[in-house]
Amino acid sequence: MNRFFTSLRNAFQIEELRERILFTALMLLIVRVGSFIAVPGMNLSQVGAGNMNANTLFGMFNMFVGGAYENGAIFALGIMPYISASIIVQLFGAVVPYLQKLDQEGEEGRKQKNNLTRYLTVLLAFAQGIAIAISLQETPVGNNTAAVLEAVQGPTFVLTAAAIFTAGTVFLMWIGEQITEKGIGNGVSLIIFIGIMARLPQAIGEELALVTAGTRNLVVEAIILAILVAVIAGVVMFTQAVRKIPVSYAKRRMGNKVYGGSTQHLPIQLTTANVMPIIFAQAIMFIPNTIVQYLPESDMARFIGQNFQYDSALYSTVFALLIIFFTFFYTAIVFNPRDVAENMRKNGGYIPGVRPGKPTEEYIDNILTKVTVPGSLFLALVAIMPAFASRLGVSPTFATFFGGTSLLIMVGVALDTLKQIESYLLMRHYDGFMKSGKLRGRQAAVPS
Repeated sequence: MNRFFTSLRNAFQIEELRERILFTALMLLIVRVGSFIAVPGMNLSQVGAGNMNANTLFGMFNMFVGGAYENGAIFALGIMPYISASIIVQLFGAVVPYLQKLDQEGEEGRKQKNNLTRYLTVLLAFAQGIAIAISLQETPVGNNTAAVLEAVQGPTFVLTAAAIFTAGTVFLMWIGEQITEKGIGNGVSLIIFIGIMARLPQAIGEELALVTAGTRNLVVEAIILAILVAVIAGVVMFTQAVRKIPVSYAKRRMGNKVYGGSTQHLPIQLTTANVMPIIFAQAIMFIPNTIVQYLPESDMARFIGQNFQYDSALYSTVFALLIIFFTFFYTAIVFNPRDVAENMRKNGGYIPGVRPGKPTEEYIDNILTKVTVPGSLFLALVAIMPAFASRLGVSPTFATFFGGTSLLIMVGVALDTLKQIESYLLMRHYDGFMKSGKLRGRQAAVPS
């Protein structure tokens, strides 16, 4: 612990790093302030009434934006439309020739893809903003009072609110880019991170209320906290786990100099797809309960209400199977063994004992499949952990920190930010946050 605080003090002694940290903190503070500024027409007496059901599509939005949705705030959409646009562009990049061509044009192609992502973000944000505005009109809060003042309800409010929500998303997108460029860490990821962490005080408060009321004794609470620490440690371990494939490079003579002749590693992460399979699966799983919210008297609603609750065995089973499927699906999109093998061949690299070309592609694909199997099972287990925690009596808000998208995003963003701070410290000859002076998982990767 002393080493940690020493490293933290060293970080603030480096002027550039101190400015980046303070700039990032200021930007994130603006994000949180904007989460409480309601759009015109909201019933301020009912804003943030806490009547948001987390087991719906809108509840998922509310979790990612740190409660901005239930506040009817200008940042109600958060950065999620930008995330959705990025995923769409990435998915279509594997099948659309124009996008594939942009990938081959280097920096200029990347800029054009970023512009396409921004334009798509505006379209998605406005469409989602209309849906959010309509839901705010129709969703009752405390004492069945509407979240939107009756005097302003109607198409004018919907369009005005949608425009404000869209502007808020564009502003957050700009903040994310500024943090990435002038701050520390990935700006978009940090915006999501701070939104999730904003619910931690509420979660701790609910747990303390149970202890204070005598519903749960301190020993049980200590065991729950110990389990949470163990789950976080397990997520860190699996997130950083890689399968390293040795790659050798032949010697090449250029003039009087000899290049190559070294051995590097091609790291394949256990969770190549990261958090994306859980996001895809969760979006699908929230649809049934969202239907129940709008069709409460239908036969489908009664069936879902009886058999498809968040902590039911059927829900967890279907959720886990969807995550396993999407893990393989998304991994196949983001990691192409053929491209890796081809780039390796062009750079004069080869895997010892494996012939270049098709055999190398098949070898990498075989290892990728073997690594993806335990990775998908791990993601499925992490995703359903909050349901188990809820059934054991953990408060609903605190249970979300036991796994799922929240925990994976928090761990991933925290590790990535620490790695960047670590690199600044090591460049100035300071010890990092880890005893070894570097974070585990920072391996030399093969150019791809």
